[in-house]
Amino acid sequence: MKSVCAALKWRKTDMSKLIDAKGKNCPIPVVMAKKEIDGGLSAFTIEVDNATAVENLQRLADSQGFRTTVQSSGGIFSIDFTKAPCEPCAAANAVISQGSPSGKWSVFVGREIIGDGDPELGASLMKMFFYTLTQSDDLPASILFMNGGVKLPVHNEQIAGHLRELSSKGVEILVCGTCLNFYHLAEQLQVGTVSNMYEIVERMKQAGKVISL
Repeated sequence: MKSVCAALKWRKTDMSKLIDAKGKNCPIPVVMAKKEIDGGLSAFTIEVDNATAVENLQRLADSQGFRTTVQSSGGIFSIDFTKAPCEPCAAANAVISQGSPSGKWSVFVGREIIGDGDPELGASLMKMFFYTLTQSDDLPASILFMNGGVKLPVHNEQIAGHLRELSSKGVEILVCGTCLNFYHLAEQLQVGTVSNMYEIVERMKQAGKVISL
């Protein structure tokens, strides 16, 4: 019985290990895949049951020099990871390391307003912040939205416009997918990439400093 249970959890084929991440919320599937990459696997398959996890896993693969193919059946997605040849791998890693025009700092946005005083003033200050940022020569590597902050690139047209301009200049805009789902906003995101806790923490670790609003 023990061997049967183990086989259901994962199996090895001629080419890859099978990882069962069905029913697990992001970023757990990404963390599971990254663990296999760090362990030296050059090919493996991971199964998930939601499209957001597929997108997150594909971005992980791109950043780590892997190629992916996706198959789906009955709401289950199988993502095959295969290590890319050395030259494309090096090129992909070079792009990741370059980041934005500055790459030295990041902005974390966890709410809709700046400060703890008047909400109207706080909302105005948030708009002013992003406008001022578009006029700067020293741009952040990334802007990270979580919790109530994810409402800004959804509902605030002015801030969404500033974010588009920043994105066009190379700033990475990451928006927490779990937060969007919690507020039922996943289909309304105007700008940015639906992301997860793993990616957001990684951008914080890569930054020399993180400014929290």
